[in-house]
Amino acid sequence: MGVFWVGVEIGSELQPAQFQVLGGKYQAPSIELGLSHSLRSELQSAQFQVLGVKLRWVLGLGVSIRMIQSFPEEALEHVLSFVDSHGDRNSVSLVCKTWYETDRWCRRRLFIGNCYAVSPPIVTRRFWDIRSLTIKGKPHFADYNLVPQGWGAHALPWIAAMGEAYPGLEELRLKRMVVSDEALELIGKCFRNFRVLVLCCCDGFSTDGLVSIAANCRNLRVLELIESEVDDIRGNWISHFPDCFTSLESLNISCLESDLPFAALERLVDRCPNLKSLRVNRSVPLEKLAILVRKAPQLTDLGTGLFMTDSRPELHTKLAGAFSRCNELKSLSGLWDVAPSYLPTLYSACPRLTSLNLSYAPIQSPDLVKLLSHCKNLQRLWVLDYIEDRGLEALASSCKDLQELRVFPSEPYDHEPNIALTEQGLVSVAVGCPKLQSVLYFCRRMSNHALVTIATSRPTLTRFRLCIIEPLCPDYVTQGPLDEGFGAIVEHCKDLKRLSMSGFITDRVFQLIGAHGKKLEMLSLAFAGNSDVGLHYVLSGCKNLKKLEIRDCPFGDRALLFNASKLETMRSLWMSSCQVSYGGCQVLGEKMPRLNVEVIHEKGLPESRSEQCLVEHLYVYRTVAGPRSDAPEFVWTMKDSPSMRCPPKEQLLP
Repeated sequence: MGVFWVGVEIGSELQPAQFQVLGGKYQAPSIELGLSHSLRSELQSAQFQVLGVKLRWVLGLGVSIRMIQSFPEEALEHVLSFVDSHGDRNSVSLVCKTWYETDRWCRRRLFIGNCYAVSPPIVTRRFWDIRSLTIKGKPHFADYNLVPQGWGAHALPWIAAMGEAYPGLEELRLKRMVVSDEALELIGKCFRNFRVLVLCCCDGFSTDGLVSIAANCRNLRVLELIESEVDDIRGNWISHFPDCFTSLESLNISCLESDLPFAALERLVDRCPNLKSLRVNRSVPLEKLAILVRKAPQLTDLGTGLFMTDSRPELHTKLAGAFSRCNELKSLSGLWDVAPSYLPTLYSACPRLTSLNLSYAPIQSPDLVKLLSHCKNLQRLWVLDYIEDRGLEALASSCKDLQELRVFPSEPYDHEPNIALTEQGLVSVAVGCPKLQSVLYFCRRMSNHALVTIATSRPTLTRFRLCIIEPLCPDYVTQGPLDEGFGAIVEHCKDLKRLSMSGFITDRVFQLIGAHGKKLEMLSLAFAGNSDVGLHYVLSGCKNLKKLEIRDCPFGDRALLFNASKLETMRSLWMSSCQVSYGGCQVLGEKMPRLNVEVIHEKGLPESRSEQCLVEHLYVYRTVAGPRSDAPEFVWTMKDSPSMRCPPKEQLLP
């Protein structure tokens, strides 16, 4: 027996690694295989334990792998099972035909970032035995009511196809999709060992569909309804879990509106010893919450219901005692209509908390300061603007491990709210929290000086989303554009992957984004820029850009057509109320046949469509499935038109 080895070569340096195969050793002539060009990002390394011996495998630019010709399929399958990243798994399948085929029959987890980028038949033909499926539907701007009702993203065709091809499917996660009761019934009938159902920002179904899930999915471990719109016909659906059902580990029903039969919920919690995450809706009163917490002290994640009632000393004592026994609690959310007098009942659990979601809790700043002073290990905080600047200053001094901050507006349509939240609160957190990586911040004013301070103090930011509520708001100090501040963000934050900008900004900032945003993957813009040149800078400069969403910007056909080839490397482009014309969309559809170019008009497409007429919404995405068959009447997919030709490039940009 010889030595079986895989070497990783970077430049001229070869690093061999050894491992045993099926108890013996193997040696054979080696060949060199080049990795796919899609691994153009920085080197990504992963270390695997293969049959008891470590194999270090490096994937990245300029890397080749020397491997034996007769690589045992069992060993390759075992190695690939450790590649968790969906992107890396896709890249691995492009190395050679053998690796493609191995990935085809051994892949168990599949992520589809756009339900129209591929069709169910294409998926089922390629992969043999998928066990976990994640699908995203509507564009992100659907969260802001910019995608019309009835646009599409129906889950039923996917679930029906998966039911026939993959009866062993165990996990299904859907985001921004239309999920009917029929689809939920199919899940209950088709998948014999179904374990996980997560519906995030979905709609189209009712509690009748949940009855089928509760009654038929006997091995269900996770049921999470996150920010979904559910037709709450009846609350007693939860009583349809069988008495023998004990496998539940996570239950999130916080988006439901109707009253739940508490006796059924209590029995369910009591008989599921592995329940770690429980998020109830606001119908569960404070006195009932104390009962649930006492029955499930093993919880690591708790979402409370209504956190308000008359002041009762005995209830205060019960709650404090229940929370003091939750030794594993790491995440807390809910607290609807919270009564400040009951906040001290949480203090015993606060030192263990790493995540606190108060986005539905109207807690005033003084009470928040007291609460946060007990949360020394907090890593993630979602909160309303009631926290104000002084609350954020207290956060910065108390929570040195903070990694993510989201501050939401309590009254976004009130022009003069009595809330003292400014840019200074965010500056305090950026300066005082050395581990901060992700920010979503709603405010009413901003300055270049504040943004520069944030960028220089916290260059480790990977996500920065700033929403100035008033459009086109300038630097409140100089009354000039915020170009310098946002430019500093992209220049100093080298690992920035997601950026949302608002306020008064010009084309200059887009030049800086194109020059420095090399790792930027998602960019959201509103009321920004001067001309097509701004969009050109972004599309030509941001090499890793995957999603671009734009509204109310003066970007039109020229930059779009000049950079049409860039759109094939992206997942999607959304434009609302911009300067894109029907003629430009038609040329784009002709020029790039592998893209679906959809023009959307909420009131229906006009009878006369001149080439110069501006489109209301434009959605462009790459696809291998061609134009979709379920497009409603107000969606027009551009088709080839030999009469229209793309103008020369010199005419597209000044």
